[in-house]
Amino acid sequence: MATYVVGDIQGCLSPLKALLQKVQFDRKKDLLISAGDLINRGPESLATLRFCMELGDAFKMVLGNHDLHLLAIAEGVRAPGKHDTIDEILQASDRQQILHWLRQQPLLLRAGQYHVVHAGIPHIWGIEKAYRLAAEVSHMIRSVQRRSYFENMYGNSPDIWRDDLRGTERLRAITNYLTRMRFCSPTGALELKTKDRSTMPEPYRPWFAYPRRERDEKIVFGHWAALRGSPCGPQYYAMDTGYVWGGYLRMMDLNSKKIIEQEHIG
Repeated sequence: MATYVVGDIQGCLSPLKALLQKVQFDRKKDLLISAGDLINRGPESLATLRFCMELGDAFKMVLGNHDLHLLAIAEGVRAPGKHDTIDEILQASDRQQILHWLRQQPLLLRAGQYHVVHAGIPHIWGIEKAYRLAAEVSHMIRSVQRRSYFENMYGNSPDIWRDDLRGTERLRAITNYLTRMRFCSPTGALELKTKDRSTMPEPYRPWFAYPRRERDEKIVFGHWAALRGSPCGPQYYAMDTGYVWGGYLRMMDLNSKKIIEQEHIG
């Protein structure tokens, strides 16, 4: 059995299929894990969702910010933006089945010795704490009160974690750390506007630049296309290589750490 993690697909189904063909993916024994942002910006968001759903137990994923954005729009709390490519999902005959399936997906999952997350896990949280906090958001997304969560999901504050945060602020902060984070300060304060490391002012640094208490934990993440998959340290594996922007789609075999990439098609 092989376990693969793929970076941000963002509705680009053709390169995903090409990657799976390269490794002769066998849905009867292999597992594909998406690091989030399964949809949006690319041309085949609906087909991508249906393809991954049909893989059944051979597919797992964590939710990314674009996946959450779709769920918020579906709840009627936000209108699609001019760059969104999700109308076909919202108009699909199987829309409710798709949205229900998507809401069941976690924000953080364990794959052997690896932890898969969309954006990252801040150094101010231990790994087990991150799982507990991620579960709080998942519980709300799956609940009948989910509309309230999505109404309050957007925003950059509070920009630093406090254990005494409550209600919508607490859930928004957890969501931002796990699905939007790129830079933070030594105390864990988030800076959510900058993407380029060369323009980031002090005291902010990439979230993975700080030492963790769990030095043996391995974190696989997507989201940060500007990294182009560059090395981030022995514990970290950057999977978003910006396919939707003309880069490669990246996949890693977790057993061998082999990287497989698909160049842009079309």
